[in-house]
Amino acid sequence: MRTFEGELQAADGDRYAIVVSRFNELVARRLLEGAVETLKRAGAADDHVDVCWVPGAFELPLVASRLAASGRYAAVIPLGAVIQGETLHHEYINREVARGLMDAGLTSGVPVVFGVLTCQTLELALERAGGKAGNKGAEAARAAIETVSLLRQFDAGGG
Repeated sequence: MRTFEGELQAADGDRYAIVVSRFNELVARRLLEGAVETLKRAGAADDHVDVCWVPGAFELPLVASRLAASGRYAAVIPLGAVIQGETLHHEYINREVARGLMDAGLTSGVPVVFGVLTCQTLELALERAGGKAGNKGAEAARAAIETVSLLRQFDAGGG
């Protein structure tokens, strides 16, 4: 049996794009801080991390798709928070954002991870953006680094 696992070390020269939703910015900024800190600890250079702000979560897939297709980035890390309101609006947004981000990764072949919180309340979102539930932005960055490393093993003829 052969086992493949990615490493949590950014390769020299790897560039990462982070796309952040401005809506629910209090949460999104904390996710961004976690992602940037994780990329730095993994060895990504400051000038190899680009941050793009979009109005809301619904705009994340288009911008992530364009960045992934550009060939400039090893991975794209979309971040944001969709918080349930009094209507079903959040369900439509969540479904389309998830589908759009998955499509962006599958179409481009570039890892486009899912760093979008889908919470019932602001309090729950804040817990997942650096509170007692950890920082999902940091987790998204780790997923991006590990996935890039794993895919490189396949590209090198290992898989």
